[in-house]
Amino acid sequence: MYEQFYGLMEKPFAVSPDPGYLYLGRHHRHVLTLLHYAIAEAAGFALVTGEVGCGKTTVVRHFLGLPGRGLRVGYLGDVHPGAGALLPWVLDALGAEAGGTAVEAHRRFVNLARQEYQTGSRILLVVDEAQNLSAAQLEELRLLSNLNSGREMLVQAILVGQPELRATMNGPGLRQLAQRVLADYHVGALMPTETQAYVRHRLQVAGGREDIFTTDAIARVHELAGGVPRLINILCDTALVYGFADQQRHVDVRLVGQVLRDRAGGVLPLAAAADVALVE
Repeated sequence: MYEQFYGLMEKPFAVSPDPGYLYLGRHHRHVLTLLHYAIAEAAGFALVTGEVGCGKTTVVRHFLGLPGRGLRVGYLGDVHPGAGALLPWVLDALGAEAGGTAVEAHRRFVNLARQEYQTGSRILLVVDEAQNLSAAQLEELRLLSNLNSGREMLVQAILVGQPELRATMNGPGLRQLAQRVLADYHVGALMPTETQAYVRHRLQVAGGREDIFTTDAIARVHELAGGVPRLINILCDTALVYGFADQQRHVDVRLVGQVLRDRAGGVLPLAAAADVALVE
């Protein structure tokens, strides 16, 4: 709708995870470093948690897209407690036959892991939204990762989830799993200066001018969103729609205030939704 008006090739503030728009703030740089370390050290598990919309999935997908990993990746993004045993989902994610008895499925998984190892590769299981896994499924994942060849791990795993995943893993029945986690990081919100850079980065990637949003407008967006990237995207996208409707070439703090007034009282969890008395 507004792309041509602002000289953009595409929408810069889509809410779906897109590694092409990744802005490496402090937390995201730390996640990347820890994931590199975990893979290099052939660690059993890496754990990445964060609140909804903090960008944890985006940075993990960026990591998976880097070349030269020597990994066969199985990405599981929709497993839940009602799904039952985890192994069929794992095999399907790896592109292997998932049918047959439990014994047959386990044998196929072991053979696959050994074949990958013989070719200089290994299996990496990535479980997104891992807070949805039951304790039994997490324990099954630990058992699947027990495969090794002497000192070499054949299977690694990255667990990505919301903070409640930590509560589950701290339960008494998952002590062995918790002890297998080598890399562990919680992704926090962006700082005000990072939000300024984040907004301008996304505008630039989309082919537009970095100054479409004024500095004060971005500062207000940061306050409202609490530094959460997904909320920043929603606010900025809506502000661009409003700016296009008003034929306003720059998004200023007044325009952001109009967005806030219209969204106040809605379902969007804005940090300062009660403060709607902005200067026109």
